[in-house]
This record gives sequence, structure tokens and C-alpha cells, in this order.
Amino acid sequence: MRIRFGADADLTAPSNDRLNVGDPRVIDFLTRFARRLLAPAVARRHPELGSLGFFLRPAEIKRAVAAMQRPDALVFPRGNVFHVSPANVDTIFVYSWALSALAGNHNVVRISERSTTAADAVLDALTATLTDADPIISRTQHMITYGRDDRLTAALSTWCDLRVIWGGDVAVNTIREHPLRPSARDLTFPGRTSWAALSAAGWRTADPAARRRAVAGLANDTYWFDQAACSSPLTVFLVGESVDGVGDEFLTLLLDVVNERGWQVDAAMAVEKRVNAYGLAATGAFTTIAFPANAVTAMSVRTLQDVPRRWLGTGSFPFAQVGSLLDLVPAITRQDQTFSHFGFTPAELQAFATALGGRGVDRIVPFGSALTFSAIWDGYDLPREFTRLTTLVP
Repeated sequence: MRIRFGADADLTAPSNDRLNVGDPRVIDFLTRFARRLLAPAVARRHPELGSLGFFLRPAEIKRAVAAMQRPDALVFPRGNVFHVSPANVDTIFVYSWALSALAGNHNVVRISERSTTAADAVLDALTATLTDADPIISRTQHMITYGRDDRLTAALSTWCDLRVIWGGDVAVNTIREHPLRPSARDLTFPGRTSWAALSAAGWRTADPAARRRAVAGLANDTYWFDQAACSSPLTVFLVGESVDGVGDEFLTLLLDVVNERGWQVDAAMAVEKRVNAYGLAATGAFTTIAFPANAVTAMSVRTLQDVPRRWLGTGSFPFAQVGSLLDLVPAITRQDQTFSHFGFTPAELQAFATALGGRGVDRIVPFGSALTFSAIWDGYDLPREFTRLTTLVP
């Protein structure tokens, strides 16, 4: 086991180290941590960390703390929280940890051994911020790394009042094999699938600058985490009775944006994408396949039933056509998380969400916002999940 952040190897804070909901010592720490993430040198190397720093700016922290308050109950920390972070989007742990810390909880975060340089940059910033922070932070907040160790995972599961599990379905089920004490519970974020939808009518009426912004936004949603994030779109739906030319225009702009940003896919990934694409084409799922660049693979999907629900490789863009958003409703499942869009009216989006009726899709957001974390995630109101309530009737 390796302690990455937090000074005490005991992992359990003294019982008198109490934090309150919205504790000023935590707010001060997170505010200074966010400033380090927003430093130009860090933001240039890891632009995704700029979004994290923006999420932790003072106004957002104030809003999150306010969301934890209740007029009808006293609000307290939930207690001890054990977070298990995923390997594919390994900086996601900071969002849930920060909200949990704001709620006054004692936290232990298990960081994947396969964490990337972005996670290392986060941990470096945390450690640097810790040097002049209130000592209670190091005693109550821990980031650790360890391999498969059922004994330690079981001990932390018994210790916690809330276990937060990020990862694929197998990872969630594996962690769940370790029982919690009866008063504790799980908050799970398993494997999800996300989509993008482009209105042909909206695309045609948009000016060139708006089209380019939309494509650049979708590119960010796709390439920042190698299209492996649960909220990264796996298929682009072209919506309208006539979509002639829309997909080609979109693809041309996408290639331009990818080249401008310098996003690249190595040869091994390019080969993997070809293997996956040809494999699905052999089943009849695709009618056409194009490889205009290593970083971009485009496919035309035959029917809604053929839409792939698994990761095909970074920069894979299956395109499927439907007449309207409502045509997608029967194909949406509870596995589906984020639905990003461009060119639709608010009424169209409202009708789509209403028709889904909560059976699938937790987030409907514009292109470029798929990876923008929110305190409401996967249908959970996280500020409230990290607190407990005491009702008081005089």
C-alpha cells in the first residue's frame, strides 16, 4: 500500500477530529487547491484539470454547501466514506471526494494503480496545498494506492458509512463482495453508455462559427479521456427526415478540429479501431466505413438495433439516422447516461426527456458539456448523498 496524500498511515482520524458541513478549513483547502489546478502550466499540460479547478471555484463551493442545507432538518456529515476510483477517468475521484469533504466526512480514496499523469498532477497539487493547510485535513483525508488486497478492501468497507464505487460492472460487483456493516450503504457508478444527437435542421440554420464550436465541443467530449469516459458519446445520431450532406460536413470540420488541436492516435489504437470496425461490419451492422485519419474513424450504422454499445477505440464515430428524437426512445435503456445535443429546440428536448420518463438517460447537455461534472450525477444529488439528516420537533 502507498499513501499518496494525507500524512497518517493509520487511515482513521481521531474521534475528536470533527468536521462540519461546509467546514471553513475544508473550503480554504479546496479553494487553494483549485488555484493550483488553474495555474497556466498545469492547465496547458492537462486541460481537463482546468474543468476540475473551475468546479472548485468559490462560487461553486458555496453553491454545493447551500445545496446540502435543509429547512426541515439538521444536516450533518454522513461519517466515514470509502471511495474507489476508476482507471479510465482517474481524476473523477476528486469530484466526489471534494463534495464529500465539503460535507464534513472523513474520506479514504483508493486510486487505481493504473492512474495517469493527470492523476499524478492532481496528487502533486493536493500535496503542495497540504503543506500549509490546517492539520485536520491530513488527519481526515487520505488518498491511497494498493493492488488487489481483499483484506484491506474488506477492512475499509467495514470502516465506512458510505462506499462510493466508480468503475465497470465487474469492478462494482467485485467490490460489493465485501460486506458493509448494516447501517452503511453503497453509492455506485457502474459502466454506462452515452450518445450524441445532431439536428439536421438546426445544423443547416446555424452559422459556420456555431457549427465549428459544436464540433469542437464534441471533440473535447470524445478525445479528453480517449472516448473511454462513461459520458463520452459512442454514436452520433443524425436527426431529421433529410440529413444529406450533414454527416459529411460534420466529419470535415471534425478532422480540421482534431488536426488543429494536435490530437493523435497511435498506430496500435488505429489498428484496434480497424479490427473493431471491420468486425462489426462483418455482422452487417455498418453499411460504410471510412478511415480519413488515424485519429478519426467514421461508420454508417444500418439500424438502431445495430448501434454499438461498447468502446471501439479513440476517435470512433458511428453515425445513425432517425427521423426525430422520439424515434430514439425505444432504444434507450437504463444503462444510458449522457445525451449530448446540438440544434434542437428546448421543446424538442423537453418532449424527449418526458417520453423517456426516467427509464434511461440521466443527463441531457449541449455538445462540449458531456464531461463537465455536476453535483447531480448519474441521477444522484451528491451533496445530499454525502450528508445525513436529523429531524427535530420541539
